Amino acid sequence: MTTIADHDAYIAAAAEPFRPELHRLRSILARTLPEAEEIVAYDMPGFRIGGSIVAGYAAFSKQCGLYLQPGAISEHAEDIAAAGLKATKTGITFSPRHPIPEELVERLARASREDAAA
Repeated sequence: MTTIADHDAYIAAAAEPFRPELHRLRSILARTLPEAEEIVAYDMPGFRIGGSIVAGYAAFSKQCGLYLQPGAISEHAEDIAAAGLKATKTGITFSPRHPIPEELVERLARASREDAAA
C-alpha cells in the first residue's frame, strides 16, 4: 500500500464520487480549526492541535467518515441522529449523497477541540 503524503494526495487518490465531499470536509475543518496542523495519521488526513488529533476524515469503498474525539460524538449524539447519520464512539459515516450538514461539522469540530483539551 502506498503511504499518503498529505491531504491533497489523499483526496486525489480517493474515488471520484468522494472527492468533492472530502474537499468540503477539509475546507470546513480547516476554517473551524485554524490553529490545527494538517497531518496524515492512520492512513487518513487529520487535524492536530498540540499532541491530539481532533478531527480526521476518510473515504472508503461505499461511504465517507468523519472522526472526532469521543466527547464530541456523545455531546452531539441527538443532532447526529436527527440528521439521519450513523455514529460510532469516534466516527460518523455518511455518503456523498447524504453528507453531514456544514453547521454540524463545525459544531462537532469545536466540541472535539474542547474534548481534546480537557
